[in-house]
Amino acid sequence: MSFRKNLKKKIYSGDNFINLSEVRYLPRWVILVIDIFLVAVSISFSCYLIEKLSHSTQFVFYNALHMYLMILGVSIGFMFIYRTYSGIIRHSTFIDLFKLFLATFSTTIFVGIVSYSFKLMTGQRMIQMSIPFLAVFFATSFILLFLFRLFVKEFFHLIREFRRSTLRKRILVFGIDEQAVAVARAVLDNPHLPYHIVGFLTQRHDIKRAHLLGKPIYSVEKIRNNTKDDLLLDGILLVKEMMTKEEMNNWVNLFLEKDLQVFTSPAVQELQNVDLQGSIKTLQIEDLLNRKPITIVNEDLKIRHFEKSVLITGGAGSIGSEIVRQVATLNPSLIVVLDQAETPLYEIEMEMTNKFPDINFKFVLADISNRHRIEPLFQQYNFSMVYHAAAYKHVPLIEENPHEGVLVNILGTKNLATLSSQYGVNRFVMVSTDKAVKPTNVMGATKRAAELFVQALQNTENNKTKFITTRFGNVLGSNGSVIPHFKKQIENGGPVTITHPEIMRYFMTIPEACDLVLQAGTMGKGGEIFVFDMGEPVKILDLAKRMIKLSGFEPNLDIKIIYTGLRPGEKLYEELLSDDAKTLATHNEKILISKDPNMEFEDIEKYTNQIIKAALRREKIQVVQILKEIVPEFKSNNSIYEVLDK
Repeated sequence: MSFRKNLKKKIYSGDNFINLSEVRYLPRWVILVIDIFLVAVSISFSCYLIEKLSHSTQFVFYNALHMYLMILGVSIGFMFIYRTYSGIIRHSTFIDLFKLFLATFSTTIFVGIVSYSFKLMTGQRMIQMSIPFLAVFFATSFILLFLFRLFVKEFFHLIREFRRSTLRKRILVFGIDEQAVAVARAVLDNPHLPYHIVGFLTQRHDIKRAHLLGKPIYSVEKIRNNTKDDLLLDGILLVKEMMTKEEMNNWVNLFLEKDLQVFTSPAVQELQNVDLQGSIKTLQIEDLLNRKPITIVNEDLKIRHFEKSVLITGGAGSIGSEIVRQVATLNPSLIVVLDQAETPLYEIEMEMTNKFPDINFKFVLADISNRHRIEPLFQQYNFSMVYHAAAYKHVPLIEENPHEGVLVNILGTKNLATLSSQYGVNRFVMVSTDKAVKPTNVMGATKRAAELFVQALQNTENNKTKFITTRFGNVLGSNGSVIPHFKKQIENGGPVTITHPEIMRYFMTIPEACDLVLQAGTMGKGGEIFVFDMGEPVKILDLAKRMIKLSGFEPNLDIKIIYTGLRPGEKLYEELLSDDAKTLATHNEKILISKDPNMEFEDIEKYTNQIIKAALRREKIQVVQILKEIVPEFKSNNSIYEVLDK
């Protein structure tokens, strides 16, 4: 909409308010009229100045009216020639400035030639002190025309910046090094970002009244000694690569205490290859819990998988799908992905066939408790590696349906393990859980029973398969885990539900967990249970509070936290090692081997046959009773099965 149409619409619609930021551009004729007026002002100023300098009462021009018209006409002519009025003023560039220079310079030279020619023909001066006059006219007209454009450009810039600052989050950039300055420059140069940088934040105390990119630099003491309202701030922008996780945790604690949101940006090298708008994000709790991934440089890992056939059960789940992704990078001859969840299996199929078109995949929809369904896979594909990640893992559901937990976690594991031994699979790697240690619920007990079966099978006669178990805690972002659950509750406005204020859990990332599984499969000699040093456990209440604050809310004010009581089978603290277990070190200090008590194969075989029969009959009490005989340390907690412990 043009300025004229916009103004007309405002007047006749009865709306007397005109938003200047809505004006697209001034019409060309308006710019031309203003330029002509400024040239006229320049002529008058030049006349006045020359008369004062010459101390003469004689007018500068031989014929004032004719000269005014002549100079204005010449100026208009050169304005048309160089099209000085055609650009959008608020976006003026050096080219527009150069056009102004050419137009005013050409006008000055042309008028000088006309004046000199007039003197030659008539013997009279057309302009008194013509050279000083023309010099003053050139300087005055060029400066006025330039200042007019500069004023309009800066005016609209200020209007735009004002709108940005009122509609966007006011943030400080943490740091004054090259990375921080480069990220800040990228934000300032992008008008579409919902952030307005008001300054920089530094730990240094020797910087006073200093500026970067025209923005003030503040000491951290300003944050410590003022409230959010005093600071007129919404948040802080961090470059994650600039600090360690410990440093980030310390700073985030301070910012959250001041109710400031924390935003993160990748390093400037990454910004060159990604969309800036999508790369600046609200700090996630995973950023604070993540540690440096445990990686083992092991060439044998590639050898174990290169041109080999690999089976991954539970391949559509959180852990299983990441194992699929990592194994695909090792160039196996075949990856068979097995899962009983149809939609997730289809999704991982679409992802893998797009990402790894050169890898041979087979996606199998099957239940591992059905031996007749899975044995043909072993017969057909001659697996070298089996990664067993399929399991039922949700504690309350398995507590209510123990027979289902037995059929998948015990019978399914038994089927896969015995088939692996029977068909000469080189290595069988089972994914277990810290809930298998001194279990207080059916799910953990079924996983411990599966561990016992796999360990016992290792020592059977004629077995050549190496059976290896990995055991770790909660995985960040896995399906059904606490962090995605809290995120949904916060997005819905709360409340955030916690079972107990003192409950604590270990956490690790999905890539870390899967890296451990693959490395354990290479390191293991057979029969080991590998456990991971997961650092310090995290209090779930503290986790919830930080997640609420990171989302820009105040715990128990904006988002309520309520306690629902421990669920059946749930315990306050998880453990990675049982009390009577010994540990052996590996060549990586973060990975240990747990020497848990084991059972003879004949005993565990007898027990598993009994519990599977009970599970098929849906005899819940008998299932749990046998499970307690298999796993003597299994003591039910907050469960109907506590009576079986008396």
